[in-house]
Amino acid sequence: MTSLAPPVVRGQEPTRSSGGRSGSVLVWMALPAFVMFVFFGIIPLFGVVALSFATWNGISPEIKLTGLDSWTAALTNPNLPNALWVTFLIMALSWLVQTPLSILIGTFMARQSRYRGFLAVLYFIPLLLSSAAIAITYKSLLDPNFGLGAGLGVEALNQNWLGEASLAIATLIFVVSWQFIPFHSLIYQGAVRQIPASMYEAAQIDGAGRMRQFFSITLPQLKYTIITSSTLMVVGSLTFFDLIWVLTAGGPGDSTRALAVQMYQLGFQASLMGPASAIAVILVLVGLGLSLLLRRIGGRADQSQLEGA
Repeated sequence: MTSLAPPVVRGQEPTRSSGGRSGSVLVWMALPAFVMFVFFGIIPLFGVVALSFATWNGISPEIKLTGLDSWTAALTNPNLPNALWVTFLIMALSWLVQTPLSILIGTFMARQSRYRGFLAVLYFIPLLLSSAAIAITYKSLLDPNFGLGAGLGVEALNQNWLGEASLAIATLIFVVSWQFIPFHSLIYQGAVRQIPASMYEAAQIDGAGRMRQFFSITLPQLKYTIITSSTLMVVGSLTFFDLIWVLTAGGPGDSTRALAVQMYQLGFQASLMGPASAIAVILVLVGLGLSLLLRRIGGRADQSQLEGA
């Protein structure tokens, strides 16, 4: 019986499937990022966890393992409840301010085709600036003696913005929002542009106005984008240090002393690296827990934005 197998040409080797080749290429492309993550993320994290069970002043080469002493000192610190409260207060207020404004600006930018590129570049500028430089600028502008209020002669601006607890928190939220709202606006702009125009055309045929279209079409379709943006806001607010330190140094009193500021004061001012490392681990756990909570609230993270519409 004659075989139907194709003839084998000498010197020709079977080639790999395109799926296997693309998979190996992706692995090699991801390898440098994975190595960087291990060396600058995983290994330092394990080092901080180990240091939280030790005593070290940050200078001496001798590190003593002391068990749970550093954790006991960190958890029984009388300033810890206030630092937790300030951290969550900054997190909640910054989310409440940034999220609606970012959605509105992103939606507006998505509809403006003429100046879209210019606005995108303009809104991205605050992200290119250092947080410390931004804090120094605003600290000078808000100075009650020679700041913007005194220079323009506007009494409403001539307040002790950084010297009163409530005004200091409000000023901090304003500066944070000024820096990061453009970034989240760009995220929402891209998400709005992915919504099919046919959905808005059908709504217009049904007689829905702009407000009805926004609440019935735009917001529901931005569900997963809101979860992503909120995760970035929440986790990022846990690491606010340079902005707070330059603006208020945790003051007045301890009204703006967040966990990151207390960690710095314990580690680099009081030379207590063990309790400072324990606070760093607490920050990681809080950030991880909030990220998982937002993921749970948002449902499946691998769903398309248009699924369930």
